[in-house]
Amino acid sequence: MGDFSLYSLCLFIVCLLVAMTVHEFMHAYVGLKLGDTTAKDQGRISLNPLSHIDPFMTVVLPAITYALWQVLFLAAKPVPFHPGRLKYDEYGAAMLAAAGPLSNLALAFLSAVALKSFSLQGLALDLVSTFLVLNVGLFVFNLIPIPPLDGSRVLYAFAPEPLQEFMEKVEPYGFMIIIALVLLGGFGGWLSNLNQAVLSAIL
Repeated sequence: MGDFSLYSLCLFIVCLLVAMTVHEFMHAYVGLKLGDTTAKDQGRISLNPLSHIDPFMTVVLPAITYALWQVLFLAAKPVPFHPGRLKYDEYGAAMLAAAGPLSNLALAFLSAVALKSFSLQGLALDLVSTFLVLNVGLFVFNLIPIPPLDGSRVLYAFAPEPLQEFMEKVEPYGFMIIIALVLLGGFGGWLSNLNQAVLSAIL
């Protein structure tokens, strides 16, 4: 790995830790506001990245996928919640789920404002640009309606009962489906096009 690649990787990790932490914090915070103290009781209403890192999902898994396929695939520790304690039932769960991706969209917007408002150069420009692209990517990816991604909980709240039942059956295998699609290129160009469309709209 050359110097530029190492530099880019370091930027990516720093930006990811911030974006991931805010994403998970917002899940936990909205859950509390909707009446569920589960995340609070487990110390997840925190802006400390260590509170949201899962040893396997956030550290070991990306190391394996990068070593084998040059793809950094990772996930934060899921924020726990108790559906029965949330206000508004399924819609409360949808609000909790949407809070994470929407926080990434907000961070992407703030990054775009910084790029437009200040004459950034060097490290600052690279950091803000990376942060912008990463947050757009997290926003788009997490809204894919495949369990257990956040988009699936949003869809579930508004889906007819047959689709809800199908999603419940798929959920135990959802993570493996997502990994397979990522590694096999199943998301392909349309995901990249979505990212570009959101970036263009923000900028």
